[in-house]
Amino acid sequence: MPSDLIVHRPEGLYCPPGDFYIDPWRPVERAVVTHAHSDHARMGSAHYLAHRDSEGTLRNRLGADIDLQTLAYGETIDHHGVRVSLHPAGHVLGSAQVRVEHGGQVWVASGDYKLEDDGTCPPFEPVRCHTFITESTFGLPIYRWPAQPALFADINAWWAANAAAGKASVLYAYAFGKAQRLLHGVDAGIGPIVVHGAVEPLNAVYRAAGVALPPTVRVTDPGVTKAELRRALVLAPPSAAGTPWLKRFGEHSDAFASGWMLVRGARRRRGVDRGFVMSDHADWPSLQKAIAGTGAERIIVTHGSTEVMVRWLCEQGLDAQVFATEYGSDDNEDGSGADPEATAAP
Repeated sequence: MPSDLIVHRPEGLYCPPGDFYIDPWRPVERAVVTHAHSDHARMGSAHYLAHRDSEGTLRNRLGADIDLQTLAYGETIDHHGVRVSLHPAGHVLGSAQVRVEHGGQVWVASGDYKLEDDGTCPPFEPVRCHTFITESTFGLPIYRWPAQPALFADINAWWAANAAAGKASVLYAYAFGKAQRLLHGVDAGIGPIVVHGAVEPLNAVYRAAGVALPPTVRVTDPGVTKAELRRALVLAPPSAAGTPWLKRFGEHSDAFASGWMLVRGARRRRGVDRGFVMSDHADWPSLQKAIAGTGAERIIVTHGSTEVMVRWLCEQGLDAQVFATEYGSDDNEDGSGADPEATAAP
């Protein structure tokens, strides 16, 4: 429709009156970035706009010298007569929904989001709008996440049992967002916490933003003893599985933290001792709640279980459609795609 504030183009989601893109997957002149995961933040654009807490990660990933303008949540700018503001998405540090207002219409592009407050970033805030652009990574009724206290009770019990048996607890998790959420929630009194070289630079970004994380060490740090390693929690990206780096820990138990761990087959394919159901994306009930909270009558679904979500939305009397995007390919929620953080030295 000619009046649409955001349309689909080969480069990405485009705002015609504002002449900018949101999370483009091709280089463009102006890109508004919802968050710094690699499927939403791509290299090569001339100008970027993002939340201020994304600056450290974006400069680390896209280049220290990128032309980057940052905003606080709720701060509004006017660009070619289009009012643009960023609002909390609750996904990872700096993640934001993009509110676009022009000609009496309000659209919100949510990027990726979750509703449960994990303590590492401001929680999701519903933004009233006419059209809401949503993800649907876990847009099936089977996906319902455990409450955070129950999740961390399970992780702590697993770690404590391994430490008592003299075995390291190797927990695979995405290096940006999920690893810091784990650090923030575990009981650091159980033992030392060792992190892979891909994780520690992201920890520094979170700490600089004021997020409380317990002390962490790398396996090569001076003074780290074999006795400490045998009772440590080890956080590593999925790409570290099967590498020589793991030999430093000797006999160990391993686990994987992902929303996909809810499905038994995914757990078997991972070949790990344990699977912890943990995602930085909204589950099925949260997707429904988030969409309802916007008051939008038109919903556009970008990635995930799009057909199921669109069918369900239409059954609720909403106008729903799909934008075919390239999101989700590198998000590494299941650890199967590219892991851009795993290039750091272990």
